[in-house]
Amino acid sequence: MAVHNSFEGPRSAAARFTGLPATGERRLSGALAEVTLDGGRVVMVKRGEGDRAARAEAAGLRWLADAGTVRVPAVHGHDEQWLVTDRVATGRPGAAAAERLGRELAALHAAGAPAFGAPPPGGPEDAYIGLAPMRNVTGPDWPRWYAEHRVLPYLRRAVDAGTLRSEEAPVIERVCERLPELAGPAEPPARLHGDLWNGNVLWGADGHAWLIDPAAHGGHRETDLAMLHLFGCPHLDRILAAYHEAAPLADGWTDRIGLHQLFPLLVHAVLFGRGYAEQALAAAESATSR
Repeated sequence: MAVHNSFEGPRSAAARFTGLPATGERRLSGALAEVTLDGGRVVMVKRGEGDRAARAEAAGLRWLADAGTVRVPAVHGHDEQWLVTDRVATGRPGAAAAERLGRELAALHAAGAPAFGAPPPGGPEDAYIGLAPMRNVTGPDWPRWYAEHRVLPYLRRAVDAGTLRSEEAPVIERVCERLPELAGPAEPPARLHGDLWNGNVLWGADGHAWLIDPAAHGGHRETDLAMLHLFGCPHLDRILAAYHEAAPLADGWTDRIGLHQLFPLLVHAVLFGRGYAEQALAAAESATSR
């Protein structure tokens, strides 16, 4: 791992990891910048929340790339502070790109993972989903692992923060108790993007969909699809139809969408407030009403 200067900026980090002089910089946020290199190539430079964030994202991108299925930006390098990747030139969402993405996601998931909760090779056990901590601890079966290492930790955080009232917690706890019967047929661990909401799908100028900012781990393949549903995605019907044609989903999977959305909704409740807690409660009630 490279040693960095605490006063280093995005241009210097980009030059250090690519070996090319930086000729320009455009700040997109406090943590993200586009840097133009000598010759015109543009890279993305992200300032992480410590080593674990940059390491987790870099390991996730490489693990997804290793499957040879979905398109992800190439990683130029990372250290305790910076992550440098290629920039994706974006275009407009298209039906053909959506159908390709559906097939590519099916192939990505089929590439598999060593266990539920397994981090990418070289990735930390204590990782992140967006700005929120996400612990990659393995488990032998998905229902128990999902309850113990995804839903219940964030349920406790939401109650402790006062975002979700203690008397409301049993609604979600009952879902966790019934997960073995609610989860559908057992499936092997899939290789997940892990944070597959619409903002992490870039529609490339090359006519393909590209995936960024993963929270990659071994999980249930329906989780990625439920995330696409959570905030909507262009041509979602075409993505899902192509996915189902390539790798048919188990009967009743649409009834389980809310079940898989419980974790990201609770994460959002902790980060962004009561509205997401109410959505999590509604998803829990819907899951147990069947």
